[in-house]
Amino acid sequence: MRSYLDFEKPVAELEAKSDELRALEARGDGISLSEEIGKLDAKANQALKEIYAALTPWQKTLVARHPQRPHFKDYCAALIEEFTPLAGDRAFGEDEAIVGGFGRFRGEAVCVIGQEKGDSTETRIRHNFGMPKPEGYRKAVRLVEMAGRFGLPVLSFVDTAGAYPGIDAEERGQAEAIARSTEAWLGLPTASVALVIGEGGSGGAIAIAAASRVLMLEHAIYSVISPEGAASILWRDTARAQDAATGMKITAQDLLRFGVIDGIVSEPTGGAHRDKQAAMTRAGDAIAAALADFAGLDGAAIVDKRAEKFLGIGRHL
Repeated sequence: MRSYLDFEKPVAELEAKSDELRALEARGDGISLSEEIGKLDAKANQALKEIYAALTPWQKTLVARHPQRPHFKDYCAALIEEFTPLAGDRAFGEDEAIVGGFGRFRGEAVCVIGQEKGDSTETRIRHNFGMPKPEGYRKAVRLVEMAGRFGLPVLSFVDTAGAYPGIDAEERGQAEAIARSTEAWLGLPTASVALVIGEGGSGGAIAIAAASRVLMLEHAIYSVISPEGAASILWRDTARAQDAATGMKITAQDLLRFGVIDGIVSEPTGGAHRDKQAAMTRAGDAIAAALADFAGLDGAAIVDKRAEKFLGIGRHL
């Protein structure tokens, strides 16, 4: 059953009427309602195009958090063959908020790391709603270092509201783990591509996104803090999250203009959740194109290019 956001109400009403006519036609009374159904579908598609052509930053935030939006496990299943996950950080334990391992992307061996939020109550709890603890980032470091030793490119799929802020995470060195992970990515002697597929929240995201190429889906967001968090700090009022979202410049379009990211992957009309297969195919094409930019470069050149990229952020403004 499709879930609609508040601003999608006109589309929801049209599609509900279309579904009613389909159900009536399916009863087999010999009534043909194809023409009416076609008209309603056309109106719904047009309304959807108009709405998504003018989304506000806050509306994009809601789309990025849509419960039916494809998660890391979906992209991994669609794009990675022979995926073999590895678990644990070899220091404390396993953190299922970050899933990682090795597989093949379009025939080439790669290391794959992603934040998984889960799509049911049970899986959301198991994956801690996609908010990693220190052991998750230390697992990522272990995988990145292995990829470097074996000369494998690294792909990451970013989707987190932020690193887990609990007392136990702080006791185990959350900030240090994020810093170590970021350092490992920056020093990786192989090509790396990070794709923000939903939320890219603060250090929780950058810890697996300090890549050679950073891409974002069209309606994803990437920010130093959530709009609600910023509103609570600036105005002590989370109801002003919409104002914070606008002022923080968290959309893919703003971040590309600022040079924070390197490219935008277009989504199907209505968001990635409306046509998951098309969204994942486009993501795969964008990742392949990004990896091709580093073909033939040695490790030193790749590290230098990555450093140049991050040091150059903001210099052209």
